Amino acid sequence: MSDDTGPDVLIIGGGPTGLALAVALRQHGLAVTVVDRKPGTQREVRASVIWQRALEILRDLGCADRFTDSGLPLRRAEMYVQGRRIGGHENAMEHTPFPRPLGIEQTAMESLLAERLAELGTEVCWETEAVAVRPGAGGAEVDVRGPDGRSRTIGCRWVVGCEGAHSLVRKTLGIAFEGERRADLQALQINAVPEWKYPVAPDVTYFFIERRVCLIASPRPGGGYRFFSFCQDPDPARVDPPDAAEMRDLVARAAHDPDTRLVPTDPRWLNRARFHDRIAASLRQGPALLAGDSAHMWAPVGGRGLNTGFRGAHNLAWKLAAVHHGWAVDALLDTYSAEQRHTAQEIMRQMRRNLLELPPSPLTLAAMRLLGPVLMGSERFSRRGRALLSELPRHHRASELSTDKGGRGSLRAGDRLPDLPVGEGGKRGGTHDLLAYDRWTLLIVGAGDAIGNDQQFAPLSRLIGRYAIPAEVCVLRPGQLEDGALPRDTMLLVRPDGHIGLRARLGDRQALEDYLRRWFLPRT
Repeated sequence: MSDDTGPDVLIIGGGPTGLALAVALRQHGLAVTVVDRKPGTQREVRASVIWQRALEILRDLGCADRFTDSGLPLRRAEMYVQGRRIGGHENAMEHTPFPRPLGIEQTAMESLLAERLAELGTEVCWETEAVAVRPGAGGAEVDVRGPDGRSRTIGCRWVVGCEGAHSLVRKTLGIAFEGERRADLQALQINAVPEWKYPVAPDVTYFFIERRVCLIASPRPGGGYRFFSFCQDPDPARVDPPDAAEMRDLVARAAHDPDTRLVPTDPRWLNRARFHDRIAASLRQGPALLAGDSAHMWAPVGGRGLNTGFRGAHNLAWKLAAVHHGWAVDALLDTYSAEQRHTAQEIMRQMRRNLLELPPSPLTLAAMRLLGPVLMGSERFSRRGRALLSELPRHHRASELSTDKGGRGSLRAGDRLPDLPVGEGGKRGGTHDLLAYDRWTLLIVGAGDAIGNDQQFAPLSRLIGRYAIPAEVCVLRPGQLEDGALPRDTMLLVRPDGHIGLRARLGDRQALEDYLRRWFLPRT
């Protein structure tokens, strides 16, 4: 039996990515149904760090405050190589409302996202398994089996697979999951309160690099640490989780503290995992799309998986909404697949070279002992490392949606707009206060008498008004920004997700019109 009153979007999978996508779509006015075969939100702690860019995304979803209230700001990292401290660095980043990453576990994340989704009028259909997907020209039908064992069919305009590595949507579409198993690498984990020789600091993460192992001790909001170790894998057939004794021996060896004791937290979390590095050949086929682990997955070096899933949900929601509402051409939705695949491929390449978290070779270990203190003492090295982890510099410069038509400064089309101080008349704020996730923003940055009054740019507002694009024009005058903070005599058309779509010379009406005509439909 088909449900004729089905949603605009059916999301299969109620993990962090699926929940974040559902929240974002609801904020854009779409009717959403989320189904998941689990009995409720995650009961295993799993992912544990949200980086700065993902916190900005959660702000757009209206729930960053509740995350920061529940998590721990991670202030600093300390590095040890074969028992010798080689240095440390602060985690803080500039030009963002969230200068530090956040320690928070997946159990809390999912509960907070489900709470936010409920505020928007949508509850997850738990214990409801998608068993078949039939995409068509104008939508899709999904057969689901409920907690009573009965089946029904839900009709929808769009279906998004967020159900993980064995995605039903991806398999139904016949999309290749390209990549391979990561050889000779396993991760062992425990949540525990340690008794050891190192200071117990609730905002300091420890890295211990030893022969054949990298151990990370990250503070937990509930007390103690998440001990996460990347090790070589001499026995791939062993699949049972480690016990507390095995983890104690590993921590004691890596931390060079034979007297270490570990008291497991409640609930207990012990895990042994192995990994594949894979990415779907495409993230869209007609009305069906992929996000999160259904779209890409890799070894969790750097804690990238969940954060990249949030980026994908943030990217996809406003584009899907614009096409669904009839505001934008269908090709806008294709840019989600291209941009998110490029981001995932870039992260995979970078994390395969992340020497600070992968089990080191003897040569790498020797180099770390020799050069580590010099590098860790370098502000330039530290700044580059913080930027990479924060994900703030990641861009979409190669995207079809990014167009450079002149203008000044180092910011280019595709870059994330930094949150720069803006002030006038004694009031202070940031450039992010001028943006909104439900619209585009045309930023006018002028120099000297190039800026008169707002009426000077009324033709630009009228031009935008001819197209079905939600947008506002914001004029920044000299004195509102620090000198050089943003390029003057420049227009920046900023996407709802905070990335620059168009950079052009001040007043270049033709560049703006060409961009709008390419991506948006005329207003009727």
